[in-house]
Amino acid sequence: MRSKCYLNFLLVVCIGILFYSCKRSESPSGSFDILITNAKILDGTGAEAFTADLLVRDDSIAFVGDVDERKITVMKKIDADGKILSPGFIDAHAHGDPLVDADFLNFLHMGVTTICLGQDGFSYGSENLTSWMTQIDASGLGVNVLSFIGHSTLRELSGTDFVSVPTESQLASMQEILRQGIQRGAYGLSTGLEYTPGYFAQAPEMTALVQVVGENKGILMSHMRNEDDDQVEKSINELLAQGAFAPVHISHFKVVYGKGAERGRFLLAKLDSARQAGIDVTADVYPYTASYTGIGIVFPEWAKAPNDYKKVKAARRDELANFLRERINKRNGPDATLFGNGDWRGMTLAQVADSLAIPFEDVLIDVVGPEGASGAYFVMNEDLQTVLLQDSLTCISSDGSPTMHHPRGYGSFAKIIRHYVNEKQALTLADAIRKMTYLPASIVGLEKRGAIKVGYKADLLVFDPKEIRDKATYEEPHRLAEGFEYVIVNGRIAKSPDEKENYRYGLFLRKE
Repeated sequence: MRSKCYLNFLLVVCIGILFYSCKRSESPSGSFDILITNAKILDGTGAEAFTADLLVRDDSIAFVGDVDERKITVMKKIDADGKILSPGFIDAHAHGDPLVDADFLNFLHMGVTTICLGQDGFSYGSENLTSWMTQIDASGLGVNVLSFIGHSTLRELSGTDFVSVPTESQLASMQEILRQGIQRGAYGLSTGLEYTPGYFAQAPEMTALVQVVGENKGILMSHMRNEDDDQVEKSINELLAQGAFAPVHISHFKVVYGKGAERGRFLLAKLDSARQAGIDVTADVYPYTASYTGIGIVFPEWAKAPNDYKKVKAARRDELANFLRERINKRNGPDATLFGNGDWRGMTLAQVADSLAIPFEDVLIDVVGPEGASGAYFVMNEDLQTVLLQDSLTCISSDGSPTMHHPRGYGSFAKIIRHYVNEKQALTLADAIRKMTYLPASIVGLEKRGAIKVGYKADLLVFDPKEIRDKATYEEPHRLAEGFEYVIVNGRIAKSPDEKENYRYGLFLRKE
């Protein structure tokens, strides 16, 4: 049996084809907020573009078809002049603190109108989600935000922390916090099993938590336990076992130092086989070959919390040096690690080692330590990642934030259009739009967003795909994307060519 998400996709495409092949509804009359004329509409379902006008009233799409302007009054008219009109993009995996980074201009400028936070096992506000959401509502948001409950956060809140097997009361506490979180509006559970304390969780704990997710119609978003090429299949198997209890999703699907398109096709076949067996599994990909995370990713578990790093360094220094030397070389060498913060921001590990005239492993041991920096790691293969990106059940994410020193937080969605559609032609524009709109909405369970359809929320974009540019680089990662002429959030113009509109029209979205 195919994934529920895939069946929904096919159904919507068929309905869309039937709808638009029929005679369109008569033009409405009355007052509206926005009229968009002469638009080439890509509705998000993957269907081919069609030419039509669109009316917005309040926060929703009121009409799609041929508008007789003699019958209406409108506050704002936008002549699309043949440009693309699409749903606003939905970032399936993003980062940022809504109480600190509330404008989220990096996302708005690359066409993103909704972001999914609480990722990789860590979430804000989980202890009192209702109060946190209310506080965010009062402050306003540049884009729509939804959140997951983080598994590592559950361990911290329950007092489980670094214990491998939680007590019955600790597990019950995690389950209850998760249950209440989803019932109060979170969309499910996120894991970061490659990070501590999530790393310590074993199968019975995960089963108990994922059962709560399934019972409450949520989804498990998983940063898998290990993304290295020789471990990724084992990690996928672990996730698929959890898929017996709830829909599961691979966050930022990648294969660290894996090579070639065939490797990608093999892993996708594994997912498809699981779908045939009834597992609802999907994934997201960001369009860069460098990951970004804390430097602790290259250290052994025995050198990280809850262990005392100073004692480990003193007692096992030679062993640690050998481990780091082998691990970094396996990850394409010290030139492939680019520091993103601290005194060495913008320098590779090799450059830092040269400047200090010491081996790179000593830089890691004595200068940085397992918690002393974050960085970009050039460990992925373009051919392999492109195959993963092209899969029909892979959507797009940035895994980025307003502050991260990586271009993906400012460029991902623009790069999909500029590089993978226009230049590489690895995706059609219609399919790229689907991967950034309707597909992530259906995966997450987001109601009435992600498609251009009467009654859906008016999160919309007007743009010329030939003008889309991702400007962010590894050297200058905070350069805003260009080319998205109009960005409309909940029926209000958040970005336009004159840049005069307010842009805090986003909402905190609660799961219904």
